[in-house]
Amino acid sequence: MDLPRLLLLLLCALHLTLTRVLSKHIDHRNLFTQRVCCKRQSHFVYIGQDISGSPVSVDVGICRSHCGGAVRPSHEALQQEYSKHSSMLEFLRSKKMRTRRPTPPESPEPLNQLPSCGIHQVCEPTGMRVDRVLLFEGPRDVEVIQECQCDVKVNQCIRVPALKTYYSDTPYEAVIDVGGCSRSKGAPEGFSCVPTKFDSALVETPNKVDLIQTVSACELKESCYRVPYVEYYYEIVQHGDGVKEEKLKEIDVGRCLGGCTTGKRCLLRSPSDPKICHLWADRESSSCVPQGHESHSFLNQHGEIRTVHSITSCLCQN
Repeated sequence: MDLPRLLLLLLCALHLTLTRVLSKHIDHRNLFTQRVCCKRQSHFVYIGQDISGSPVSVDVGICRSHCGGAVRPSHEALQQEYSKHSSMLEFLRSKKMRTRRPTPPESPEPLNQLPSCGIHQVCEPTGMRVDRVLLFEGPRDVEVIQECQCDVKVNQCIRVPALKTYYSDTPYEAVIDVGGCSRSKGAPEGFSCVPTKFDSALVETPNKVDLIQTVSACELKESCYRVPYVEYYYEIVQHGDGVKEEKLKEIDVGRCLGGCTTGKRCLLRSPSDPKICHLWADRESSSCVPQGHESHSFLNQHGEIRTVHSITSCLCQN
């Protein structure tokens, strides 16, 4: 066999080998992490009592990535561990002493165990369902996670799609992109990616038409922030020649959104994952209220001077 043909055969064999290796370690890994490592798990939440007085708990679900991650203690395990101590203070002291002790180095991760969702991905819900539950206090909408998948992390503050299904399993079932804001990791301290502009969508029901609020734009804002809120009024304008003209006056009166909290709520964090909090404490809360305002005066249809105040800034107030 001549040399050129031999080199061609060697190159073909090398190409096939590399293709199999890459498909095994990349394609299979992506498919495996998206469908297996990131899964919906049951998460029951008590929402109240129904009209008969019976307690109502709903499986709202939770997205968890479990491949290659640290083993998280279950709720039952934490309860058993707490029951061994006479008080919560003793339980916290025991936890604190154990975290201070030097821990042996962890064994290397098995080669066949894949990391959950990869470095640049996060396990997030891909489908939500809104169930209306009739409680003793009245109807309540509960959001239920249907499916989970590994999604790419977004560093910028942008509006992201969020599909929600309303009136599932009925002739009025509708899927609406209500939208949401990305979890911006590069945000400055004290700032969050929050909705600043809203829109609406109509959903037909057997009794009436429901108006669903949707997110149309997001921005980096502090925890307490102002958003536009436009109101319209009729204004009478007096011209120099004595002619009166009725015009439509637009005023952005604004609204204060966001939550204000002081202090740290977490009393006990997981030693393996500091993001996980096992014990929360009550925290002082304050409201997001207007800080500054400006006045808009105009002549209304009845010839009277009307003054409308608009919010210019917001702040947290106890």
